[in-house]
Amino acid sequence: MIIELSHIYKSYYNGKMEVPVLKDVSVSIDKGEYVAIMGASGSGKSTLMNIIGCLDRPTRGDYLFGGSNIFDYNDKNLSDLRLNKIGFVFQSFHLLPGQSAISNVMLPLQYAGVPKKDRKGIAFEMLDKVGLAERVNFKPNQLSGGQCQRVAIARAMVNKPDIILADEPTGALDSKSGEQIMELFSQLNSEGVTVVMITHEAEIAEHAKRIIHIKDGQIIDPAAEVKPDEKV
Repeated sequence: MIIELSHIYKSYYNGKMEVPVLKDVSVSIDKGEYVAIMGASGSGKSTLMNIIGCLDRPTRGDYLFGGSNIFDYNDKNLSDLRLNKIGFVFQSFHLLPGQSAISNVMLPLQYAGVPKKDRKGIAFEMLDKVGLAERVNFKPNQLSGGQCQRVAIARAMVNKPDIILADEPTGALDSKSGEQIMELFSQLNSEGVTVVMITHEAEIAEHAKRIIHIKDGQIIDPAAEVKPDEKV
């Protein structure tokens, strides 16, 4: 088990008024799974992703990542976990606009303390893996949306994380580019990468091997998470 959330609650405060977002959420994800967390806007799915990605802490509940309780981690421990264990892919790419594709992919290697002489080769290998070997020196404004997302995936994968978290990864793409990105996630998952994807689109969620539905801050139909064609 790589992710184990038990009885997670998350509330925010508007002045003195408590605004509950997640209400008693329990989710387990095994190593090597490909899971989609699907829900409408305001359902709590992005808050859940932020907690899974250790970008936010729950108000209460338990969270084990790889068997370790994240509540035992200080800020530096959490930063190291995000750098080395979790790869993030966002809808808006979050690439540095003035930097080339290979420079963007090299950045996590720099933060991880990888020797400078090794960074370029590792980054090139990852860009080649996502089909961008001929565009390593292109800047984001010279790339299509689909190509920018491929750079973002290469950057997410470059430190060989245990899990990829993708937040609406096709939201800014046309349908053809979106389908190519989904094929890439499936390829990565077939190679053993754990993928957790946040989406509001049923067609995108169907690419995953398991769908977790969230509504009004609660997991719904937990017994029906496995798609019908996969039941035995």
